[in-house]
Amino acid sequence: MKIIRFLDSAGSIHYGERLDDHSARLITGDVFGDYQTIDETVRVEKLLAPVVPTTILCIGLNYRFHAQEVGIKIPDHPVLFMKALNALQNPGDPILLPEVAPGEVDYEAELAVILRKPAKRVSRSDALDYVLGYTCANDVTARRWQKDGGGGQWCRAKSFDTFCPLGPCLVTPDEIPNPNNLQIKTTLNGKTMQDWTTSDMIFDIPALISFLSEGTTLLPGTVILTGTPQGVGFTRTPPVFLKSGDEVTIEIQNIGALTNSVQDEK
Repeated sequence: MKIIRFLDSAGSIHYGERLDDHSARLITGDVFGDYQTIDETVRVEKLLAPVVPTTILCIGLNYRFHAQEVGIKIPDHPVLFMKALNALQNPGDPILLPEVAPGEVDYEAELAVILRKPAKRVSRSDALDYVLGYTCANDVTARRWQKDGGGGQWCRAKSFDTFCPLGPCLVTPDEIPNPNNLQIKTTLNGKTMQDWTTSDMIFDIPALISFLSEGTTLLPGTVILTGTPQGVGFTRTPPVFLKSGDEVTIEIQNIGALTNSVQDEK
């Protein structure tokens, strides 16, 4: 099932089963617990991020060819950082370029995993039982803050307002039995920038859930960003950074396309 979170014509927020770009069948109950689809179709006025995360956990350097392009050896363990919740952005709404990060903001296509129930000390074999669904994410990054010029502050570099677009929908695991066999792609102003497959992950989805739940309770609504493939902007010659007026799309097989415009914060 493709689940969306959206506004109706009265401005009320709903969950629904996506029928097309403009309509959904209503879902009642708790999507993180018991829910059901009812026989009532509602017009979708505006798509929202498919969940409001409780936490956004992110994995760096999790694609082999991306590790090579940035010149860093393949890690022995998942590299964890976090994005602040204020970074959440809806499909179709703009990515804002902060005044304190001029000319350095980059795109990163990522498969996002959303957990449906508390997870702690989860075995690899049981890990996918904790997954509510999958969606597209753009791990927008201010490179100077991430690198030595800004003090190597990964969380700050990744946590400016609007730096975590999610969407367009949440796809349940029955439609994606193997999340590590999906095409993942970024287009910038219609030009393909990243085009690879999630099979290139160093640590697959079950391994990540098991690792992150060691000694830590992952709450329902936890969003895990699972890394980006090669082709990011700062590694190109010359480098390519987002600028006002751009349009960036993250597309993942069986999920759909997440598109955001880009504009200056001011």
